[in-house]
Amino acid sequence: MTAQHAIAEPVLRLEDVRAGYGSAEDIIKGVSLAVGASEIVTIIGPNGAGKSTLLKTVGGMLAPRDGHIYYRDEEITGRDTHELLTSGLLYQAQGRNVFPDMTVRENLLMGGYTLDEANRETAIDRVLTHFPALDDRIEVEAKMLSGGEQQMLEMGMGLMVDPDLLLLDEPSAGLAPTIQSDIFAKIEELNRNGASVLMIEQNAREALAISDRGYVLALGRIELEDDAEALLENQRIRELYLGGE
Repeated sequence: MTAQHAIAEPVLRLEDVRAGYGSAEDIIKGVSLAVGASEIVTIIGPNGAGKSTLLKTVGGMLAPRDGHIYYRDEEITGRDTHELLTSGLLYQAQGRNVFPDMTVRENLLMGGYTLDEANRETAIDRVLTHFPALDDRIEVEAKMLSGGEQQMLEMGMGLMVDPDLLLLDEPSAGLAPTIQSDIFAKIEELNRNGASVLMIEQNAREALAISDRGYVLALGRIELEDDAEALLENQRIRELYLGGE
C-alpha cells in the first residue's frame, strides 16, 4: 500500500476502522482514509471487498467495532444517520430510496422534514436549480419517474438540508450510460458548489474521471491510494477494474 497523501483540511478522517455484521469476522479490517475540503474521492475495488459496508459504517448505518471516525475534527464514531445528517453529512444508500406513491414535491418535503416551513420552500427552490428536470414533474408521483429521475430525486431529498459532505453508494447503478453521465455531471456540479464527496462506484472509469483522488479496497483493506489520474493510468488498475483499455 502506498503512503497516504497529506490532506491539509480533512472534512472526513477514518483511523483504523473495523466493522462487520453480527458475530462474523470483520469485513472492514483497519481502514484509514481522508477526504479533503471540496474533494471528490472514489473508492473502487472488486465485489465483496467491503465497499458498501465501509460507507454504511461512515454513514451511521453500522456501528464500527474499532477505530475512529472524524467529521471536521469532531469524532462521530457510532453516531446514527439522522445525527450525521443534521451535522451536514449525507449518506445515500444504493438503490432508489424514494416514496413511490408521493409526488416529487412531497418527497422533497420529506427530505427536508427537519426544516421549518419557510426554509423548506427555499430548499425546494435550491434543489430544483440543481435538478431542473424535476421542476417540470414536481406534481408527478415518484413511481412515474424514470430511473435517472428517481436517482436525481433521491439526491435532491438529501440536498434539502444543504449537506457539505456526500457519501454516495453506487449513484449510477442500474442507469443507462447517458443517464450515468448526467448523474456524474450533477455530482461535479454539487462539488463545484462546495460539497465534498466520497463515493463508491463499479463504473470506476467514469467515477475516477471526475475525482481528485481514489482508494482501492480489497478484502477489507486499503491496497492503494493515489491521485485519480494516476489510478486511471495504472496498468494493473486498468486491467483489474477499468476494462483493460
